[in-house]
Amino acid sequence: MFHSFFWNGMWFGWIFWIIIIVLIVWAVSNGSSRHHPTVQNFPPQETPLDILKRRYAKGEITKEQFDQMKRDIES
Repeated sequence: MFHSFFWNGMWFGWIFWIIIIVLIVWAVSNGSSRHHPTVQNFPPQETPLDILKRRYAKGEITKEQFDQMKRDIES
């Protein structure tokens, strides 16, 4: 009778620890997936008009060049 009780208790112990390990692995994998970069974490890309405005602000192009390039971009 003691032998039968020991084996039943042993299986319960193994199942208990397997469940605990599975839960830990699941929690770690679920928590780490939140730290992957997403598209929302990247800064928005500059549009051609933004680049043109920046170049004009730096003085790389004149007002006439800016206006002409802006027309070209918008058409």
